[in-house]
Amino acid sequence: MSAQISFRDVTLGYDRHPAVHHLSGDVSCGALLAVVGPNGAGKSTLFCGIAGILKPLSGAIDLGGLDNRDIAYLPQSVDIDRSFPISVFDFVGTGLWRVTGFFGGMGPRERDRIAQALAAVGLNGFENRNIGTLSGGQMQRLLFARVLLQDARLIVLDEPFNAIDARTAADLLVLVKRWHEEKRTVLAALHDFDLVRANFPETLLLARGPVAWGATAQVLTPENLTEARRMCEAFDDSAAACAVDTPSQAA
Repeated sequence: MSAQISFRDVTLGYDRHPAVHHLSGDVSCGALLAVVGPNGAGKSTLFCGIAGILKPLSGAIDLGGLDNRDIAYLPQSVDIDRSFPISVFDFVGTGLWRVTGFFGGMGPRERDRIAQALAAVGLNGFENRNIGTLSGGQMQRLLFARVLLQDARLIVLDEPFNAIDARTAADLLVLVKRWHEEKRTVLAALHDFDLVRANFPETLLLARGPVAWGATAQVLTPENLTEARRMCEAFDDSAAACAVDTPSQAA
């Protein structure tokens, strides 16, 4: 199967200090991949690199011909400014920007698509609510509704089930499985190993650098998890800054 994402000895970080280093490997088209690791392992940094928010310090990320419009990125809910005065309906509608443009109008077809996305995540009747009034679980449903509208070939979910109730997690997991059945490529950063074992056939165990990558049962072993903790604890945040590749090497 062809690769949707190829990591070519990629290093990602901030102010030239690496947070993910020397990652190589391929994510197949249509894969359902969990990315796990201790806190500080670099999962969010890796996802920012895939989404084009962060350029590699060295190496490259090849997205198989996709551009940013083909990627749906769901950030952690804590990264959303919930004090911004926007309604649930309008927030979800930002998922159509790739079609309408930033200043495009919303016609009947677009408004119907927004309503369908809200219904799919169980937010009927919330259209006029301000996003700041939503609970944690409702906010996560809102983010999934926006991803639905983006209709992307590559979906990147950063902690999609963190700090939400079991019913919400189960409802949203149904959408993840649906995307996988539709042959979209889905990556999710997760902490719940039981959820990963039950639902994700492939796993990347990350600890600033790669620890193991492959079939979930072979990756989530006690030995690998111990090594991941050791690697994160041993990583020196004050290490010397690394050199930066020329822009042509970044995806």
